[in-house]
Amino acid sequence: MRCQPGNKHEVYIWSKNNQHCLICDEPTETTQSICNACETELPWLMDQCAVCALPLPMEGLICGQCQQRPPAFKQVTAPWTYSFPIDSLISRFKHQAKWPLGHLLAHLLGQFLQDLFENAELDRPDYLLPVPMARKRLQERGYNQASMLAHWLSKDLGIPVEEHLLLRPHETLAQQDLDAKTRKLNLLKAFALNDSDQVQGRHLALVDDVLTTGATVDSLARLLINAGARQVDVYCLARTPKPGT
Repeated sequence: MRCQPGNKHEVYIWSKNNQHCLICDEPTETTQSICNACETELPWLMDQCAVCALPLPMEGLICGQCQQRPPAFKQVTAPWTYSFPIDSLISRFKHQAKWPLGHLLAHLLGQFLQDLFENAELDRPDYLLPVPMARKRLQERGYNQASMLAHWLSKDLGIPVEEHLLLRPHETLAQQDLDAKTRKLNLLKAFALNDSDQVQGRHLALVDDVLTTGATVDSLARLLINAGARQVDVYCLARTPKPGT
């Protein structure tokens, strides 16, 4: 059954060697569906805030916002800045159900995280927690992209997913349409915990597609820390260059 007949390279078998790059459509040199040239030219996030991963001019700095109001999470890990072509790939995955693009990005994020684990630059969490989506929005879209990313990461990294630990029982306005201050107000009492006993003493990692102001993950991390979590990290595909953009 052809679930995406519009593009002959959108549906493929990962185990085959004759993959085509999902970005440039040229044959790849590896079993992955991205060629070496396109992977190298992705907008890799270089110097950044040591806490929220905001792009900065020098390495090892902490941005002014994190200094003034330290977030509840310890660290954000993101491979890329939210710019072309990553922004287009994420948008097509998120809004057009181009799941092979999400699978590819999740796999590359998994490799990025695994390298950090092996080099002792990042501690492995006990669980992956996808950022929850409100029920109405989930019904409209049909899937939660953060949940899909978390499950793909789980398979690559061998870290279990706790998909139903975090709840979003209240409908809120779409975050991308709000400024930084309004985002925080919008998230007051938006989230809840299903079982606080699973949080006690755990190192947890929130998973989402893009981090903009960090208001959502900060609210979730604060909820988890207040419930007894030992540490909360954030894994996402991309970081926007400036909060509120």
